[in-house]
Amino acid sequence: MAYIDDPETQRANMKYIKVSMREPLLTRDHEFELAVAWREQSDEKALHELIRSYTRLVVATASRFRNYGLPMGDLVQEGNVGLMQAAARFEPGREVRFSTYAAWWIRSAMQDYILRNWSIVRTGTTAAQKSLFFNLRRLRAKIADGSGGSLTPANLKWIAEELQVGVSDVEMMEMRLSAADQSLNAPVSESGDDDWQEFLADNRPNPEDVVIGMRDGETRSRWLAEALGELSPRERTIINHRRLREDGATLEELGRELGVSKERVRQLEHRAMGKLRESMLRRVETSDDLFS
Repeated sequence: MAYIDDPETQRANMKYIKVSMREPLLTRDHEFELAVAWREQSDEKALHELIRSYTRLVVATASRFRNYGLPMGDLVQEGNVGLMQAAARFEPGREVRFSTYAAWWIRSAMQDYILRNWSIVRTGTTAAQKSLFFNLRRLRAKIADGSGGSLTPANLKWIAEELQVGVSDVEMMEMRLSAADQSLNAPVSESGDDDWQEFLADNRPNPEDVVIGMRDGETRSRWLAEALGELSPRERTIINHRRLREDGATLEELGRELGVSKERVRQLEHRAMGKLRESMLRRVETSDDLFS
């Protein structure tokens, strides 16, 4: 999957990159002053200077991810989000350069964006899958034969050990990276009369089955209501509380409510279920006679 920016977007991107690269680099002391001013005094002017100075870091990181075929402008935008997150979380007292801290957030934001948009098929977002996605090509390039063919069992095992993942995980990711997404509207023959989606089976129920299912459901609900009407009030209470509620009452709770022992509740429930079963079977038999 590859994206091609239109000329106007390309010009806008180039202008943004040039402006970003002209921003002066910060000394360690001035960077520290800006970070403290933002964290302790919420100085937005200091924040803007800090962000502008390290937008070049966003651009440099985005250029390294261009081979995934996603728009440069989108990569930069996601990187800027990561840069803002870094500014919000940075602790100047730790004596770490802001650029070092921000680089991780920028890279992470871009990688998450790539994983979400590189393919319409979700590639995976666990730490192991993320590492595998972004390192498989690099490790594959180290394999001596350089043939570009399928990985041998030995190669799969070596990559799995290097990234501390399962061999099956490497195989699955290799398949995902080597197979591009294909449109369902793509023609399957030179004539172009048929496309892929016409050969996909639709396992959903047809409209007739849906209507029949709805009618049968309504019929069963009506039969159950009629069958419940044939029970005594105490039997209906027991069935409603024990069988027709998500959190059914216990025999002991119903016994206290009805003023009988829990064993008596069990007997009444058993008798009521027998009545319901007989009533439903009688209606089913009558229905069969009507439609036979």
